[in-house]
Amino acid sequence: MPCPLGQSNPKPDSSVDTRHNRNSVLPVSVRVKICGITSTEDALAAVDAGADALGFMFYEPSPRYLSAEKAADIILDLPKQVARVGVFVDADAKTVQHTIETAGLDTLQFHGNESPRYCSQFEQRTIKAFRVKDRTTLAELPDYDTDAWLLDSYVKGVPGGTGEKFNWELAVEAKRLGKPILLAGGLTPDNAADAVGQVSPFGLDVSGGVEASPGVKDAAKMAGLITNAKGTTTSEGLWTA
Repeated sequence: MPCPLGQSNPKPDSSVDTRHNRNSVLPVSVRVKICGITSTEDALAAVDAGADALGFMFYEPSPRYLSAEKAADIILDLPKQVARVGVFVDADAKTVQHTIETAGLDTLQFHGNESPRYCSQFEQRTIKAFRVKDRTTLAELPDYDTDAWLLDSYVKGVPGGTGEKFNWELAVEAKRLGKPILLAGGLTPDNAADAVGQVSPFGLDVSGGVEASPGVKDAAKMAGLITNAKGTTTSEGLWTA
């Protein structure tokens, strides 16, 4: 995010330069977001492993749910370049705004049936998630002028975090629509490099694939996935080029 992270972002230019960093001999790498963070220990382990963003789940049915107050305590310990992403499922706007202010979020990720108009009302960066059934799902993407689109697997009755992989060729097609693509669904340390090689997405969004149990991260798995995804490339934050 071009504006200082941790501050409200007055809808800057949503384009993100993912080309080589002219000030470095290393190309800018795929970003990695570790989602479903529930403790400071896991948050700092993810940051130490090279995570560009951390996701906090504000959907009560999720085993990774935490309160805005708990998220705020964790976020206080994060370095500024790490994006603080709040994940919501069909929450009312007042609840989202309260959570933004309480927790200190700079990015919002919507995983339900939120409308394009709903997603556009917030000042923070926004990501709209889509549960990909087949090619017909891609027709929905251009309606959403969010900063990025997240593609996840479709499992009936489950808004996300299923651990199931979908057809990555559809993600390759989605890239042609012009928005940064975050790839989710069934990602693990073992297939992260394959995902980057096949899709070359803007970022990977990972939760269950780096856990010891739901809501409890495995530091070694996080480090392994991020190393395998990024290789020798580098990045500093979710939105910085």
